[in-house]
Amino acid sequence: MVSREHKRAALHEKLQLLRSITNSHAVNKTTIIVDASKYIEELKQKVERLNQGISAAQTSNDQNPLPMVTVETLEKGFLINVFSEKSCPGLLVSLLEAFEELGLNILEARVSCTDSFRLQAVGGENEEQSESIDAQVVKQAVLQAIKNWSEGTDQQE
Repeated sequence: MVSREHKRAALHEKLQLLRSITNSHAVNKTTIIVDASKYIEELKQKVERLNQGISAAQTSNDQNPLPMVTVETLEKGFLINVFSEKSCPGLLVSLLEAFEELGLNILEARVSCTDSFRLQAVGGENEEQSESIDAQVVKQAVLQAIKNWSEGTDQQE
């Protein structure tokens, strides 16, 4: 008897979890399951749209791939990563100029420019600088430098 009650309680708990995950307002089991089924279909459609968007982005990136950029805030500065699957002649100079314009001192950097382009740099704010900068500002400056570099290389081709 305890086992049957335990199973019933476990089933009820799982249905309530399913109800909360799917944002269902249903009360009975059948409606909760129907709502969950609809929710799964919506998720499938979202995944399909995202996959189509990724395919479209990859197609456009295959024609003119721009480097990926991440900027993380460290205790005293930023960790800046720039990566491209292809070599990017001249990009390093553009990035260093952007760092200089921001007043960002590069404290440590690793760069590879052979078959691909990879930059990993730790930058700290110039202590003489009056206003502080955040990771988003650094990322926007790096993206702008990449855009300017890309437009410059497109004109040369």
